[in-house]
Amino acid sequence: MRALIAAAIGLAAALALVLTMTAVGAPPGETSPKPLLHSVPKHP
Repeated sequence: MRALIAAAIGLAAALALVLTMTAVGAPPGETSPKPLLHSVPKHP
């Protein structure tokens, strides 16, 4: 029973965090117009 209560509390906390982040919204600013260029490392 304790595990069920702990899981419910954890789920409620995670949901509250997601809803808070959704309500706050994205931070102001713009993304970089330059693409992130990288190469895949070669394995010998």
